[in-house]
Amino acid sequence: MGVNIKTIAEMAGVSVSTVSKIMNNYSDVSDKTKQRVWEIIHQTGYSPSSSAKTLVSKKSSLIGVIFAGELNVEFTHPFFVEVLNAFKKQMGVLGYDLIFFSNEKMFRGGDYYARSRHFQVEGCVIISGEKMEPAIRELDQSDIPCIGVDLELTGAKSGYVMSDNAQIAAKVVEHFYLLGYRDLGFIGSAADSEISQQREAGYVKAITGFGLTPQPEWFVHGDDFFEPSGYAAMCRILDSGSLPRAVFAASDLLALGAIRALRERGLRVPEDVAIAGCDDIEASKYTTPALTTVRQNKERLGVLAAHMLYDLINGQSEGGSFVVEPALVVRESCGSGGQGTGPVA
Repeated sequence: MGVNIKTIAEMAGVSVSTVSKIMNNYSDVSDKTKQRVWEIIHQTGYSPSSSAKTLVSKKSSLIGVIFAGELNVEFTHPFFVEVLNAFKKQMGVLGYDLIFFSNEKMFRGGDYYARSRHFQVEGCVIISGEKMEPAIRELDQSDIPCIGVDLELTGAKSGYVMSDNAQIAAKVVEHFYLLGYRDLGFIGSAADSEISQQREAGYVKAITGFGLTPQPEWFVHGDDFFEPSGYAAMCRILDSGSLPRAVFAASDLLALGAIRALRERGLRVPEDVAIAGCDDIEASKYTTPALTTVRQNKERLGVLAAHMLYDLINGQSEGGSFVVEPALVVRESCGSGGQGTGPVA
């Protein structure tokens, strides 16, 4: 049988509440009792991570953080790290701490639901990745409150926040069109990526809405949303035998990879091919040329995710979704000549 707070209390000859006070640094316990209890804790190897507060109140004040997918995002991802920072700060204000779960593919000690129960988390935030594991959907359909970021969840105790991907694409096409570009290409993530699919569908819809015809050879997918995939995808477009006048990349990192490929082939941005990205990561301001992109309100996404999860945990809502309005940020990579570096409605 595993050691728990009740075991520690029995071995020390004190009450569970006394052990709780000691572990939470209350002052109204004698030094002698504190010393005895801590010696037993160290001898047994009991971890205060499942704190006395958790076991007595059944509330852990812990939120599980899951980077979903077999090809999941990393802590250094420039978009999601800003969303997560905003989420972390707001959850702290609301009285919660975060616990990060290992990726399902790398962990053999139970699925996400089992680990959520083990650590007694009160809810989970799930950050979108690629090639979603079945365990994510199982967690979504469970009784544990979950909020997805850039990931549509459908469970009875789930919700999600994301940017309006159709609007993201429409803003790019409108900008290209007003600049006189008619031959338009697209670089997306993996073909089965839900976010990439949404942005591509919105892009095609906006193109056809202007009476233009999408050219299949200029619509290319990489393996993920990162720079090497953008580079490889642009190389495939360049090798197709024809060249679009402007390309929308479904992320800024894909766009940066595309720009690198164009430069290596001796082509200029935007004189030969205009490029637009999505996310407005910090680096997009400092590329040469500076990248035209669509800004996702990362702080708003994180804060909304925190409040929605809090309401789910406390029975103040029954899930739902919220779509955040994006904003076009015009810079030099689309031929603006440096005019207008702020968001455009």
